[in-house]
Order: sequence, then C-alpha cells, then structure tokens
Amino acid sequence: MKVNKIVVLQLMMSMVLMLGTASCSKKSSSSHASRATGWDVDSQNGTSARNAGKKQQAGPGLVFVEGGTFTMGKVQDDVMHDWNNTPTQQHVQSFYMDETEVTNGMYLEYLEWLKKVFPPTEENYKNIYEGASPDTLVWRNRLGYNETMTNNYLRHPSYANYPVVGVNWIQAVEFSKWRTDRVNEAVLEKNGYLKKGAKTTDVSAESLFNTEAYVASPSTTYGGNEELVLKKNPNGRRPMAGKDGVVPDEKNVYAQRSSGVILPEYRLPTEAEWEYAAAADVGQREYNIYKGQKKYPWSGDYTRSAKRKNKGDQLANFKQGNGDYGGIAGWSDDGADITNQVKSYAANDFGLYDMAGNVAEWVADVYRPIIDNEANDFNYYRGNQYAKNKIGKDGKLEIITKENIKYDTLSNGKVVARNLPGEIAQVPVDENETYLRTNFSTSDNVNYRDGDKQSSKYFDFGDSEAGAKADQNMYNSPKHNITTDSLGKMVRKYDNSSKRTTLIDDKVRVYKGGSWRDRAYWLDPAQRRYFPQDMATDYIGFRCAMSRVGSKAERRKSPRN
Repeated sequence: MKVNKIVVLQLMMSMVLMLGTASCSKKSSSSHASRATGWDVDSQNGTSARNAGKKQQAGPGLVFVEGGTFTMGKVQDDVMHDWNNTPTQQHVQSFYMDETEVTNGMYLEYLEWLKKVFPPTEENYKNIYEGASPDTLVWRNRLGYNETMTNNYLRHPSYANYPVVGVNWIQAVEFSKWRTDRVNEAVLEKNGYLKKGAKTTDVSAESLFNTEAYVASPSTTYGGNEELVLKKNPNGRRPMAGKDGVVPDEKNVYAQRSSGVILPEYRLPTEAEWEYAAAADVGQREYNIYKGQKKYPWSGDYTRSAKRKNKGDQLANFKQGNGDYGGIAGWSDDGADITNQVKSYAANDFGLYDMAGNVAEWVADVYRPIIDNEANDFNYYRGNQYAKNKIGKDGKLEIITKENIKYDTLSNGKVVARNLPGEIAQVPVDENETYLRTNFSTSDNVNYRDGDKQSSKYFDFGDSEAGAKADQNMYNSPKHNITTDSLGKMVRKYDNSSKRTTLIDDKVRVYKGGSWRDRAYWLDPAQRRYFPQDMATDYIGFRCAMSRVGSKAERRKSPRN
C-alpha cells in the first residue's frame, strides 16, 4: 500500500510539472513575446512583432511574377547576326509588373495633377508641366499625313486605353515616382495614418506627400500639418485624448517600414525582369528553359493562333510586311494599324498583356553591348547610381521647396524638373558608405567593368603616355552642347564631328519588345535595342514594376516556425 501511495504522489507531481511546463510554453509562444528574449516586444518597438510575417499587397495595376532562372539573350532566329545578346544564365527575384502598358488615360491623370499642383502660369513652375508632357510631334512624317494622331492620340477619349507614346525614359521614371507617392498616400489614408480626404485637401506645392520624406520624418508631411498626419497606437488604434484634451505622445505611432503597409516604389523593370516576364517560361514546360528554346511570349513558332475558337487570329500587333500594318481590311488582320487598345490580345502565362507587339517598352538599364554575367548573374542590372539623403547645416533633412527646384536641360533642349517640392534632396554616397566595402566602391556604377579607364584599350597600368590617352571616353559618341547666353536665350550646338564612331554612351537606355512598327523578328523577348534617354518616339511606351518583399512564391506554404 505504501508503494502505491508513493507512485500516486509521483504521478500527481509529474502532472503538475507537465501543466506548469505547458503553461510556460504557451506563454513564451505568445505573438507579443520575443523569440530571442521573451520580452513583450510590442511594448518595446511598436508594431514590428505584431506585423511579423505580414504579406506584401500588390499595388494597383500590378500582377505577380514569380522569379526563377532563365536563359537571357537571343536563342532563336539570328538573321542579323547580332552579338549584343549572347545567351547567359540569369536568376531573377520575384516581382510585380503592370498588367498592361501605361495608357494615355493613366498618364493624363499624372499631367492633370501636375497642372493643378504646379500651375504653369507661375514662374517657379513653368517648366514642370511642359517637361512632363509627351512629345506629340513624334507622329509626324515628312511623307505621311499623321496630323490626326498628333492632335488626338494623347487626349481624345477614344485613345484613353491605348498605350502612351512620345514619352522619353526620363519622363517614364518621373511618372513612376509620382505613382509611388500617390499609391502610398492612398494606402496610408485607408489604414488610418492620414486623415480621410487628406490627398485631396488643399493640395499645393508647399504641402505635398512624398513617401521617402514621410518615412524619414512623418511630422513634416503636408508641410507639417498635424491635422492631416495621424498617429496610431501599436495595437492599431489611434491614441485617445486624455481628460485635458491632449493626445498622449507614444513611441512608433506613425506608419513605418515595419508597419507593413508602405509599398516599395513603382519603377521601370530591369532588362532581365522584362525579358523574364515576357518569355513566361512558367507555363511552357514542353520547352527546355535552360537552353531557352522559346521564340515568342506564347507557345509555338507562329504569330497566328492555332486554337479552334480563334484559329488564324494574330496574337500580337506588329508590322506584317512592307505597307502592311494590319492586314487586309475585314479579313484576318491584327485589328490595328497603329497601336491598339490594351488587352486586345491574349495575355501570356504570367497574365501580362502585350509583352510582344503594340509598343516597345523602356527598361531601366543603361545599354551596353555585353551582359556581364561573370560579374553578376542575380538580378542583373546596369545603371546603379547610389545616393543618400542630404543633411542641411542645421542637422536636419533638406526638403526640396519651390525656391530650390533644380531643372535639367536635355540634349534636345527640353527642360525637365530634376526634383519636386516635398522630396528629400539627394547627394551621391561618399567614403562614409564605401570605405572597406567589397560590394561597391563608388556612387556611380554605370561604367563598372565597361567604359572606365581600366576597360579602355589605351589603359596600360602605369605608362604616363598611354595614361593620357586613357582619359579618352570608352565610347566615342557625339556630344551635343546646350548653353544659355547672357539674355537667357538657349544656344544649341550640334556635334558634327566626323570622328565619332558610336552612338553609345551613358545616356542611352535599353528598350525591349517589338512594336506596331516592327516586323515579327523583333517580337522575340530576347531582342534588345537602345535609344537616347531624353528622346521619344511613336512606338516606345513603358510599364512599371515593383519589387517583391518576403517569400518567393505567393501560394506556397511557408515552413513552420
């Protein structure tokens, strides 16, 4: 009997210990407790723990593109014997991309906003609206009548859902910045961090929302109007005023990166991203994607559909032959003579429309004849120019005001704004950021391993005579010069030198895909061409992309913690 009592007591003690252990385990696994220290991290650093694992929401107009490996470069017909797209193996991270090209309607929304906020009648702003406006004269031809498009294509409602053209690379980048701010402004308002209707309340150049400025210094947003910029408790509720009517000042009450609601920036896709998205190997398992045997964004080697429902229909908008931009009227044509309304043709396997035909598209990269996969085969991109926020003499961030807007005069004489009020002034990174780093050593990396002195045929590692020659540019391109005389009149000097050997320099950008003016040869996603970044045409448009943060896939289950 005594033995049995002892056994019972031991069992009871074991059960108590197990319950206690389970209780402690349950407590330590609380979503508020740090896995590192066990502290209540919500009370320590705001919302970071509560938002752990929060998934990124796709921005308006974007579709998800799951990243992976692919063969970048020309892999099919090479009748031109191009040498600038030798196949290389690349890996692209997941990202988001516009479902369609940016349309006239979307771009007009941008222009109307600029006109409202920066009235062209004011001296300080007179070049902002004009500098952002597309060049409608791109439609003109010496031996063709195209005045209808010159006067109507951008603004007539019939063309509202057609891709915008006449936009140079610089304008496309500025549109992407504007879109980033407007989308995040709406997101913060929806989540209660901005007063409802703030984005339309007395918007002026002196009180603008800028995403990076908000993240760095929320209290300066909207010109420091605290009635529009709201605070929230870490648990998601706005702090309540006390009996004295004063709202308590709490830590981390503005939206931050850790809140998980601020979206990454809209931007132009890199060349690698664009080509990967256009090829859409994700749905083409019958092809060997490592060898890259895929000619178009759709299956097969032909431009007409083989499906019974729409057999014989063209799968893209392109030039079918000399004097043939659409086919015979009323019979088996591609439905367009110039551009066509977006979504007029089937999407590829990523759900992206017009990745072949309609308009060619700007991408972010500076053009170089060779893709240097020996230097990098992960998220390849040439054009990095690293900058940092400028700190004023008072030790605070320098915010652009209407008095210190900077303008650039392009090589064609067009004047564009380099920055806008509300933005944080930027300066190149210096030795404080580059010292003892192995991954980068300078702010401007456009010429890394190509175009710098070490890449020049004149470089001889120390010879003074050859060193002088090494000061020559790698690419001997024309240098057109624009100056202003004492009366403020613009003086244009065109470079007529007969010694120029190339059009390539640091100001030319890659554009991808075929257009309504191109033959089927250019529809191959691997094709690449270049054009000056400050010039525009009637066949180049653009679409935006956004980086993916977090997991590579959207639907795949994450491993358990």
